[in-house]
Amino acid sequence: MSPESKSQEPNQPLHPRTRAVHHGIRRSQYGEMAEALFMTQGFSYDSAEQAEARFLGAGPDEFIYARYGNPTSRMFEDRIADLEGTEDAFATASGMAAVNGALMCFLKPGDHIVSSRALFGSCLYVLDLLARFGVEVSYVDGTDIDQWRAALRPDTRAVFFESVSNPTLEVVDIAAVAELAHAVGALVVVDNVFATPVYSRAARQGADVVVYSATKHIDGSGRCLGGVICGTRAFVREVAEPYLKHTGGAISPFNAWLMLNGLATMDLRVRAQTDSALQLAAAMKDQAGIARVIYPGVPEHPQHDLVMRQMGAGGTMVALDLGSKEAAFAAMNRMRIFQISNNLGDAKSIVTHPSTTTHQRLSEETRLALGITPGLLRLSIGLEDAGDLIADIRRSLG
Repeated sequence: MSPESKSQEPNQPLHPRTRAVHHGIRRSQYGEMAEALFMTQGFSYDSAEQAEARFLGAGPDEFIYARYGNPTSRMFEDRIADLEGTEDAFATASGMAAVNGALMCFLKPGDHIVSSRALFGSCLYVLDLLARFGVEVSYVDGTDIDQWRAALRPDTRAVFFESVSNPTLEVVDIAAVAELAHAVGALVVVDNVFATPVYSRAARQGADVVVYSATKHIDGSGRCLGGVICGTRAFVREVAEPYLKHTGGAISPFNAWLMLNGLATMDLRVRAQTDSALQLAAAMKDQAGIARVIYPGVPEHPQHDLVMRQMGAGGTMVALDLGSKEAAFAAMNRMRIFQISNNLGDAKSIVTHPSTTTHQRLSEETRLALGITPGLLRLSIGLEDAGDLIADIRRSLG
C-alpha cells in the first residue's frame, strides 16, 4: 500500500521528495517492495472477447503491446506527471523523441509556430523538419518579450522554447510568453531539461506541454535514454499517444524501470549539484584565464531575478568562456575530474565544447549570435566535492 492510499492528515499533501519515491506504484500479487520490471513486449488475454474489448479501449491498468503501454512505463508516467503537476504523461524512447512527438503530433502544413532561436541542435533539426513539411516557423530572441509579441499571430498554433537555453543559460519568462501565446490560442510547449523536475513550476506558470529528456537528471547516472511528454490527459492520450505508439517512440520497460529508480534520488542529487554549481560559479568570478562566467544563480546574471522567481535556484549547469577554442581545448585536455562528453545531468561532472559538438551544425554566424563563442565550455556539475571540481578547473587553466 502506497502512502497515497493510506489515511493522511487533511490539507497536508506529501512533499515532492516523498512522492518521487512512492507515487503511482503498481504491485503484483507478490507484494514486491521495489518497482516491478515487466519485461514483456506483449500481453495475453483470458478470452477472445477480452482481447476485442482491450482493442476497443484499454483501461489505465489494461495493456495490449509495449509500444502502446506497459505497467512499468505507466508507473514512471504517473510519477513524473504527479511531480510536474500535470494530468498525465507519456514516456518516450529519448528526449528528442519527446520533442519530436510533442510537436509533430498536432502541427500540420500551413500552421505557424514561434520558437526561441536559442535551442539544442537536434531541436533545431526538428523545427527544420516541420518547415519542410509545410509548417511556418518564426524565430525570436527568447529573452525579448517584445519579439514574442510581434511574432505571434492569430494563426499561431504553438510556441516552443527551452526554459533555460542550452548552452548559454538564457532564461525565458514562461508566464509572460504563455500569457501572450494563450491570447492567440497557441499551445505553450516547453523543453524544461535544464530546469529539472526539481525546480520546475512550468505547468503552474502557463506551460501546456512540458518535455524532458529523462536521460539527463531523471536517470542521473548516464545509464540509458528516455524522455517524457507531460500535459493534460486529453493532449497526452488523445493527441500525443496515438502519434507515438504508431511511430514507435515509446520508452522500453527496462529504461522506464531505471528512470523510476532515478526519480527516487533526483531531488537529493539535483539540489547537491546545484549547490556545487553555485560554489563553482562564485569561485570562477575573478579567475585568471576565464573571460566570462555564466550561471543564472548568481546576482551578476542579467536574468537572476527571473530565474529565482521562476525556478528558485540556478540549476546544475555552468558555462565558462575561456576566450578561444585553443584555450578551451587545452583546459579540457588537462581536466582530471570533469569528463569530456556531450551528456549532462549525470552524477559525474561533464565538460562539453558546444561549438564543435552539440551546436556544430549551426553556422559560425548563428553560433556567435547565440553567444556560443569558440572559447565557451558547458559544465554539467556532478556529485563530486565542490572543492575538488574548483581545483580541477583551476589546474586545467595552466
